[in-house]
Amino acid sequence: METSFGPTFSAVVPGAKAEGSSTYKQHRRTPSTSSTLAYSSRDDEDGMLSISTPRRSDSAISVRSLHSESTMSLRSTFSLHEEEEDTEPLVFAEQPSVKLCCQLCCSVFKDPVITTCGHTFCRRCALTSDKCPVDNAKLTVVVNNIAVAEQIGELFIHCKYGCRVLNTAPTTPTTPTAGTNGTAGGGASAGGASTSGGGTPKMGGNVNYEVDPMGCPFTIKLTTRKEHEVSCNYRPVRCPNNPSCPLLTMNLEAHLKECEHIKCPHSKYGCSFIGNQDTYATHLDMCKFEGLKEFLQQTDDRFHEMQLTLSQKDQDIAFLRSMLGKLSEKLDQLEKNLELKFDVLDENQSKLSEDLMEFRRDASMLNDELSHINARLNMGILGSYDPQQIFKCKGTFVGHQGPVWCLCVYSTGDLLFSGSSDKTIKVWDTCTTYKCQKTLEGHDGIVLALCIQGNRLFSGSADCTIIVWDIQTLQKVNTIRAHDNPVCTLVSSHNILFSGSLKAIKVWDIVGTELKLKKELTGLNHWVRALVASQNHLYSGSYQTIKIWDIRSLDCVHVLQTSGGSVYSIAVTNHHIVCGTYENLIHVWDIESKEQVRTLTGHVGTVYALAVISTPDQTKVFSASYDRSLRVWSMDNMICTQTLLRHQGSVTALAVSRGRLFSGAVDSTVKVWTC
Repeated sequence: METSFGPTFSAVVPGAKAEGSSTYKQHRRTPSTSSTLAYSSRDDEDGMLSISTPRRSDSAISVRSLHSESTMSLRSTFSLHEEEEDTEPLVFAEQPSVKLCCQLCCSVFKDPVITTCGHTFCRRCALTSDKCPVDNAKLTVVVNNIAVAEQIGELFIHCKYGCRVLNTAPTTPTTPTAGTNGTAGGGASAGGASTSGGGTPKMGGNVNYEVDPMGCPFTIKLTTRKEHEVSCNYRPVRCPNNPSCPLLTMNLEAHLKECEHIKCPHSKYGCSFIGNQDTYATHLDMCKFEGLKEFLQQTDDRFHEMQLTLSQKDQDIAFLRSMLGKLSEKLDQLEKNLELKFDVLDENQSKLSEDLMEFRRDASMLNDELSHINARLNMGILGSYDPQQIFKCKGTFVGHQGPVWCLCVYSTGDLLFSGSSDKTIKVWDTCTTYKCQKTLEGHDGIVLALCIQGNRLFSGSADCTIIVWDIQTLQKVNTIRAHDNPVCTLVSSHNILFSGSLKAIKVWDIVGTELKLKKELTGLNHWVRALVASQNHLYSGSYQTIKIWDIRSLDCVHVLQTSGGSVYSIAVTNHHIVCGTYENLIHVWDIESKEQVRTLTGHVGTVYALAVISTPDQTKVFSASYDRSLRVWSMDNMICTQTLLRHQGSVTALAVSRGRLFSGAVDSTVKVWTC
């Protein structure tokens, strides 16, 4: 979901600097350039902050100092340094615009940030509050509001050395006065800090400030506050001779000339002299340590060097100890890894021994099978190896722009229909021209299933619809919204159409061009990727299960449990039920006893499709796989008699007609195979 970001109100106002801020120089304050701003702790009916009428025109505006909530976040241009405390006064020379005030704390923004709801708040307020007061949305910080930060940084404030603590007496809420803690005087919510009277207290504090007429008279921009205060003449300093002397920077030079607490430079060696400038010069001529100052200085330098050397040795010892600890830990870890590797080696050795024994058993079984095949070859009864029964690729249909997922043959007109990821169905002539007769368009998704009943073609797609086509005119005659999920498979029998999807099979009565929903078969555990109708039974495949349904009563009459993951394909012969699985296996059951008789191996990829060609002499099953190959299986002896390798991608669909085999693949082609 797209979200637009911005302040709650138009906080970026061109020219919104304080009056007289056109220059970046310091300004000396006058009593007429300051006013009082007091905020109410409650919003008015319009949802905006209320501003009380100032009572004193010469009192200062007070708000809390602007700090960033987190030291990890980017500092705004107006943010104070980390070493500053919130107790420092922040007294504005002019009344800030209400648009530069946070609606949560009712103070000028401190490190303003834009939240996901598009409004601007102090970073600390946004992180400590759950809901936006404007639209009740959850507050999450997105980005710093640099524009608002720059505006606040351009506001003029009084030097902190020109401010003093304001001692206020309690007043009633009905007569708000600048600097009080009443409602109009900036009382904050419970546990918050007062914002009136020009003060910047700590959270929960109750300290207010006002302009000190005896202090620094200058006002400066908030961004240049530090630069000014470092060199301010009203900054308190300590006398280097006596720290208890209260001084201002401007008075330091004069004080040093009159100071009575000047100590001898050799006091650290024991000289007890304390006096003024006049007696200091006289004392140096008489001081017994003055003649030894070079020796004493050399001794100090040597002692300092020894201290540095000792400190370096301590650091070296600490480093060596840490390295020793790390080496000890690494040694312990190596011992554990070595033990683990020995355990794995023992386990692998045991597993290899078991695999070797199993391989020997398989080799013995394979030798027995080869002996059996050789015996049958010598007897001349293994017709599968007759050179006339070898299948060869006779041609390739090219035209689809995506993988081919399904095939269907219309024997009456020798037409082959192929469905593809390009959302089209192509009609191929398999008798005379061997070209594409027409491309059928109508689906909005991949075409996954095709089925023919009479002169109607039914196509199922990932767009969850079934389209009915007239084969004579090759025109679309109806579209049915069949499932809530892609239609994986289609099969028809007894003028009934069955469609498979996720955990469901729908049964449709075919009435002309209409499909009437008759029943929905449930109780399936996964996608129904395989459906076959044979005689009076419907066979459906899902996850490790084949269900057999009576077509007339639509009841489940038998369930075959298998292995190898989902069942992707099913074929039914006169004597067997065959299924291909996700895990490369082909399982075979006896159709009468429903007992599994064999598992055919050879493919190294999912078995996507199965097809059957039966003759009076033999039955062949064709399998198509993800491994790009087709295999031909003789159902007389359950062995692979041929592997067909011509596709450049996974083989996904099979169809048979008049002894010919058609195969569709991910390489977007359809190949024709004949004996």
